[in-house]
Amino acid sequence: MDGSAPPEAAAPDDPGAPAPPPEAASSTDPATHAAPPEPARERDGFADAPDAQTEPAAVAAPLAADALRLAPEAVQETASEPLFAPPKAKPAPPGSLGLPPLNLPQRPPATPGVATPVAPASAPASARAAETSPPTPAPLAAPVPVELPQAKPKPARDPKEEQRRVREGLSRTRKGFVARLAELVRGRPKVSDDLKDDIEEVLFTADIGAKTAQKLLDGVTDALDRDEVADPDVVWSVIHSAALDILRAPHEARPATPVPVDEPPYVLLMIGVNGVGKTTTLGKLASRHAAKGRRVLLVAGDTFRAAAREQLDVWARRVGCEIHFGKQGADPSSVIFDGIAHARTHGHDVVLCDTAGRLHTKKELMDELAKIRRSAGKAMSQGQSTERWPHDTFLVLDATIGQNALSQAVLFKETMEFTGLVLTKLDGTAKGGVVLGVCDELQVPIRYIGIGEGIEDLRVFAPETFADALFARGEE
Repeated sequence: MDGSAPPEAAAPDDPGAPAPPPEAASSTDPATHAAPPEPARERDGFADAPDAQTEPAAVAAPLAADALRLAPEAVQETASEPLFAPPKAKPAPPGSLGLPPLNLPQRPPATPGVATPVAPASAPASARAAETSPPTPAPLAAPVPVELPQAKPKPARDPKEEQRRVREGLSRTRKGFVARLAELVRGRPKVSDDLKDDIEEVLFTADIGAKTAQKLLDGVTDALDRDEVADPDVVWSVIHSAALDILRAPHEARPATPVPVDEPPYVLLMIGVNGVGKTTTLGKLASRHAAKGRRVLLVAGDTFRAAAREQLDVWARRVGCEIHFGKQGADPSSVIFDGIAHARTHGHDVVLCDTAGRLHTKKELMDELAKIRRSAGKAMSQGQSTERWPHDTFLVLDATIGQNALSQAVLFKETMEFTGLVLTKLDGTAKGGVVLGVCDELQVPIRYIGIGEGIEDLRVFAPETFADALFARGEE
């Protein structure tokens, strides 16, 4: 160094003096030292960025580095599914809904050597989607009414088959007093007082009633007195003939009401004690009428027994007929009145009315039956010049109770006039001889007999068929 003083700095107001470069400035000179950057101001949790237009480049660079260092790391997105994402729905295969196949337009088959036109890549996306997507299904046509299949007429029953079914149903009855009679005359025994006494005992303990037993005994005794030896064929012929006369007499005196009637509807009341099978018998009768093409209405007049209405409703659905019912506990007379009036208005052919079971020993309950019959008559007589009554009233009896069934019929007849009897459960008892006693004592015809659980097991009572099956020789 030469020790000379440094050149004097140009005055700041000298416009001609060049400005010294920033790096030549003295670091100790307070006049020329750059001011420290102003700390960033906090605002709502974020730092204000320095103004790039006013801050020197030396200050902006460190701030940018700090911003990059403090910025949160970018989260890389992945294609993994969330932990609890629902399973993706699989497209339903064609025809999975059980619908009939649609008549959709089909693509023409490809011709060999002819290329299928493809939409160019420059074509709009909608055009390309229309080319690659399956054709739009044609709209479903309106449903066409289809005629329901009609019930085929049932073939006429073979008389031999009918006889066999009735015979099977009366098998237990034949094992009762009929089998005991056959045992007594087997082997052509010699006629004696002891033989006559044994036959009398069998007849009087056969649930056919004392009066009927005496008729049969008189005929058998006369046949035995004519011969010294008891001929089984002769004895059997006498009993069969006497029983057939007893069964025929009520039917000849009271022929069955032909259905359909001249002024429909045909009205039937069904009566009986609890548990004899009134509702089931009504359902089977409804099936018989419906099979002949008649329009049937079931009337639930039993408003007291629990589930009586539901049981009849099941039969109505099973048969395919209509049903009329009132509220639980309603007056049965009013329910039956309204049911008959409804049937007359809507053109029904047959009206089958159920009634509540009642004890035959309770006078007030029996009087209720007379009220029901009067209500039915009023409903049928409305708008008519003459008074009308139900065409038929059937009393249902349980054949398994034997002589008690005959006692019930006698008490019912004192209060209620009925035109026919229905004997149920003949297939489950050896007391089927009560049929003879009921016909002989009451002189009321038996219209139907129940020889099984099926609908077809309610049979029209035919005296000849019943007598032949009851006194058949031998077993099937």
